[in-house]
Amino acid sequence: MQPYPIKRLVFMDAIQAPTPAIARRMACWVYEGLLLFGLVFIAGYLFGTLTQTRHALDNRHGLQVFLFLVISAYFVEFWSRGQTLAMKTWHIRIVDVAGLPVTRKRALWRYLLAWVWILPPLFLAWVASLPPGATALVFLLWVAAWAGSSLITPGRQFWHDLGAGTLLVHHLAPEPDAPKR
Repeated sequence: MQPYPIKRLVFMDAIQAPTPAIARRMACWVYEGLLLFGLVFIAGYLFGTLTQTRHALDNRHGLQVFLFLVISAYFVEFWSRGQTLAMKTWHIRIVDVAGLPVTRKRALWRYLLAWVWILPPLFLAWVASLPPGATALVFLLWVAAWAGSSLITPGRQFWHDLGAGTLLVHHLAPEPDAPKR
């Protein structure tokens, strides 16, 4: 039996597959953070080497822009293919509301909207001049509230997914056919 072409498989999964549980989506989120740590480390080293930066505060705004672009390229490319490595591990796939693969434009829009996970608590910490421990607590409370709010959204999707017109769905890759003897 031949497996379905990827577009057909994705469409079928979007129709039949439920939204992954919030605990699984957050575990994927944490795993994605670990992968991003490595990506940022390598990208920061590359930026420092290319610009001959000798001190961490030199070119910091350039580094921030460079990291923003590298991370956006990472997410846009993998989301337009359906999954990041963390999403593959946790059997989660991203599709549009029609169940088709996400376009790069839609993936970029989702990436920009996803900054709502990070920017509000950082802005609050900056305005209130919070120490690092309090900033971490505000960040964790915000993430918990933001993730928990998905329990009241249509399809239990995250707010940025609703805004971007994307869905996170449960996805198991088809088993490869056994070799014929």
